[in-house]
Amino acid sequence: MNSNTKLALSALTIALTVSGCAMAPSASEVKAMTDAIIKSSFTARGIATLDRATNPDETNRLCAEADVAGKPLDEKTAKAVEAANLATVKWPANGYYIGDWKSGEKIAQSGRGLSWSDKASPENGGNCYNCHQISKQELSYGNIGPSLYNYGKIRGVKDPFAKESAAVVQYTWGKLWNAKAYNACSLMPRAGHSGILSEKQVQDVMALLLDPKSPVNQ
Repeated sequence: MNSNTKLALSALTIALTVSGCAMAPSASEVKAMTDAIIKSSFTARGIATLDRATNPDETNRLCAEADVAGKPLDEKTAKAVEAANLATVKWPANGYYIGDWKSGEKIAQSGRGLSWSDKASPENGGNCYNCHQISKQELSYGNIGPSLYNYGKIRGVKDPFAKESAAVVQYTWGKLWNAKAYNACSLMPRAGHSGILSEKQVQDVMALLLDPKSPVNQ
């Protein structure tokens, strides 16, 4: 949801509250007005369609409503959202969680994909540096998400293939595949769930985060 949409929805909420009309609009009328605002704020162009904006899934709908209301989801709803998203996590079909960290670094550094100007055929990037610090070599990075530098090292992962690393490895996979499984309204993209990254790409990003030889853990 962009800032203009948020402002429009907030204005709608305030207007309905302040008006104090004897004939308050019904829930369906409010939804219709909200849908109209959202549709007016997005335009289909190239590979960027309107599906996510006009037909959000239940998780995005609940989180958007909480955002507009200015308060987090209640604990019961948040837990239900997380459980529903955890159930969608697709674990690696071949049983291997760890790929090639060098490929993972390229994926993390690439912001290609999902924009109207992109073509659908090449693989998307992860755009990870846009929100996280990942290695000390990276000079420019975002801070919306926490630093991932020394991600595996801090968590004691000396060998991502070892049995004692299983809990960290599985959590990391789940977080990359569908972040909302662990934080209901996480701002992190649901990379696997939404088809942003392929299973192979997720394996490679896993290696970037967990392989001791990766620059992340140096």
